[in-house]
Amino acid sequence: MLEANYYTATAQRKGQFQLPEEFDGVVREGALYHAVRAYLNNQRQGTHSTKTRSEVSGGSRKPWRQKGTGRARQGSTRAPNWVGGGIAFGPRPRRYQTDLPRKVRQLARRSALNARAASGAIHVVEGFTLAAPRTRQLVELLTALGIADRAVLILTLEANQNLYLSGRNLQKVHVMRYRDASAYDILWADALVVEQAAIAGGVPTVDEEAPAPARKKAATAKRSTGRAAGKAKAKAKTAKPAARKAKPKASAAKPSSKKGAAKPKKKGGSDA
Repeated sequence: MLEANYYTATAQRKGQFQLPEEFDGVVREGALYHAVRAYLNNQRQGTHSTKTRSEVSGGSRKPWRQKGTGRARQGSTRAPNWVGGGIAFGPRPRRYQTDLPRKVRQLARRSALNARAASGAIHVVEGFTLAAPRTRQLVELLTALGIADRAVLILTLEANQNLYLSGRNLQKVHVMRYRDASAYDILWADALVVEQAAIAGGVPTVDEEAPAPARKKAATAKRSTGRAAGKAKAKAKTAKPAARKAKPKASAAKPSSKKGAAKPKKKGGSDA
């Protein structure tokens, strides 16, 4: 299982982040080739055009007679061998759309992520806390990560308008959703900054809520508390039968509350 560096929102190192199962370390170069080729082809408009000899103006008259001049025979000044003539086999408007099977696109995207993870180019951040568009804050974050001078792709869980506006002024920074990134986008970037919530199933391998000594001390205290509780529970079980034996019995001289019981006479009373 591949791992990536794990940082807080202020670029403080927290440890390692265990990447999910889709990061299996397998890189299919053939799928990457077809994905990049299809992406670049689909970016072309295909509006290039040149004129053939039938489309350029002029040349309707034979420049000189066929024989007797000592020069090569010519039929038109608009032929491809003439300056200003038509273009032979030049580009014409066409459609470059290249379709790629869905599974090949998914395989190429997974291969691109694996390639970047294997080279240590993925940085997982807890979250992006930008209250307003601030390019300076984003530059400070990338500088703290050590990737300010590289092509960076920032991937978030959902569309983050403040982050997008902060990064659009930077030529080498692209911001998009994690699920929208293609294999070409991932290969274009030298480093990836991914929001933790965007990588489903990934978990930090180190708990950085408390320093290491404090965690060790807390674990020791927990074990000692558990042992003490167990001893106290065993002691309570042992003392329970003895407490039952020592329970006082009910007194025989307890006054009865039944009807007809003799009531005490009042002091100073006379018998009638």
